[in-house]
Amino acid sequence: MSRAPASSEAFVVLTDDAVRAVAGPHGRHAALIESAFDVHVETPGGGVKLKGPAGRRATAQRAIELIAARIDLGAGVDESDVRAAISAARSPAQSETQTSPLPLGRRGVIAAKTAAQGRYLDALRTHPLVFGVGPAGTGKTFLAVAHGASLLMRGEVDRLVVTRPAVEAGERLGFLPGDLNEKVDPYLAPIWEALNDLIGAEQVRRRRERGEIEVAPIAFMRGRTLSHAYVILDEAQNASRLQMKMVLTRLGEGASMAVTGDPSQVDLLNRSDSGLSHAVSILEGVEGVAVSRFSASDVVRHPLVERIVKAYDADAAGRQ
Repeated sequence: MSRAPASSEAFVVLTDDAVRAVAGPHGRHAALIESAFDVHVETPGGGVKLKGPAGRRATAQRAIELIAARIDLGAGVDESDVRAAISAARSPAQSETQTSPLPLGRRGVIAAKTAAQGRYLDALRTHPLVFGVGPAGTGKTFLAVAHGASLLMRGEVDRLVVTRPAVEAGERLGFLPGDLNEKVDPYLAPIWEALNDLIGAEQVRRRRERGEIEVAPIAFMRGRTLSHAYVILDEAQNASRLQMKMVLTRLGEGASMAVTGDPSQVDLLNRSDSGLSHAVSILEGVEGVAVSRFSASDVVRHPLVERIVKAYDADAAGRQ
C-alpha cells in the first residue's frame, strides 16, 4: 500500500480522554466521523491523525475539537454527541455550543450538544421564564429538568414542581385509579425517567416524600402561588390559552419556570386554542422572558428522528 503524501495528513493533539472519546467503543465514533467526512481517522495516542483532502480534513477536525471540548467540560460523549458534533462542524455558524455545564449528581455534568441547546441553557440561567419550542428529540425537556434538578440539589430553590396537560388518553384524571401521583405519573414518565437518570431513583423518591419534588397537574395549579420553586410545564402545546395564562401567573417570589412543547403536535380538539404558540407570540420580547427555538437539525435522538421530523415539516409546508 502506498503511503499518503504528507500534505494529505493532519495530526490533532488531544488528551488521552479526548482520544478515547473520538475513537469510541470498538471504534464506532471514529467510524461515524470517517463516514461523514470521507476521511481516515487513526488514534495512535497523544492525538488523532486525519488522512484525506484538506477541506474534508478541516471539517472533520472541527467535529473532533467539539468532541474534545465536551471532554474538557467533564461531560460524557456518546454516539448522539458525535452526530451532533458532525452536524455542527458542517455548519460553522452552529459550531459554538460551549456554555457553562450543569454539575449534576451521578451524571457528573450536563453540557449542550448543539448550539441551540447552549443558547437554551444560557437562557434558563438568566431568565425567570423560558419557552423551549421545537420538535421532539431536541433535549428541551431533559435540559429543563436538568437545570431544575441542579437548582434543587444546590439549594437555590425549595421545590421542583412539574406539570403537564393530561389530554392524550382522552380520559379525565378523576376516572383513573389510584392517588394523585398514580393518576398523573403515566403522563409524566419522561420527566421521571430524566430525574432518575440525573440524580438517581432513590434521591428522587426521598425528595418526593419530603415534597421537594412535586407533581402538580394543571387542574390543581389554580389559586396557588409558587414561591422559591422551579416549575416545568411540559407538553405545553396541549394547554389551552386559559390554562397557560393560569400557570404562568402562578410564579411567586424567587421562582422561575420553563415551558416546553412542540406546536406541531397539538392534541387538543380545538387546535387553535393551544396556549403555547399564543403565549410565545405575545410574550416574546417582554423583559424576563426568553424564547429558545429548536429545529430538526437539533434532534439528538436516533439519526432517523431528524429525517422523520424534516419529512413531516416538508409535508406541512406543502399543505400550507
